[in-house]
Amino acid sequence: MDLPAVWTEFEVRRRESLRRDDLLEREQEFSGIVERQARFMFRVAYGLLRNVQDAEDAVQEAFLKLYRGEAWRRMEDEKAFLARVVWRVALDRAPKAADRMDDVAGMELAAGGQSPESGVATEDERALLRRLIDGLPDELRQPLLLSAVEEMTSREVATVMGIPEGTVRTRLMRAKAELKKRFAAMEVQR
Repeated sequence: MDLPAVWTEFEVRRRESLRRDDLLEREQEFSGIVERQARFMFRVAYGLLRNVQDAEDAVQEAFLKLYRGEAWRRMEDEKAFLARVVWRVALDRAPKAADRMDDVAGMELAAGGQSPESGVATEDERALLRRLIDGLPDELRQPLLLSAVEEMTSREVATVMGIPEGTVRTRLMRAKAELKKRFAAMEVQR
């Protein structure tokens, strides 16, 4: 074998080894993201879709889209970036999910140590709050869920939703005011 042929074979093997190492590193890096953020992404999707199976499907689809692309390797704010990706996937699924939305009762169990009456009252209050929140227009409900349930900052919510931070703050104020108004109206009826 002459020197150029040996060198070429060596170079081909070296490049294959580097590709395998790069692939392994990429898979490990992505697995770390999945382990750190899967639950968070599920909560974001569930907040929009209100169905466990639809939220799981949205998270899987979001991770698949991320893995196929390279944008996840350049993300600056991991949490906000991933929330935005799963939010968009969930928004695409929302009309389909609304057609088969299940009752969410039973998703939350009363905490242990409560009396049955207290547990029922607490669950009733939660169900009422869920209904009031679900009754809000999407433009108010979505930032409220991200802010209150997911504990995201106004800046993170703005990034996820693709709207200005000031708009997020305004919508949060309007959502809270509307919830107070609706809750007061419910109290008067009781």
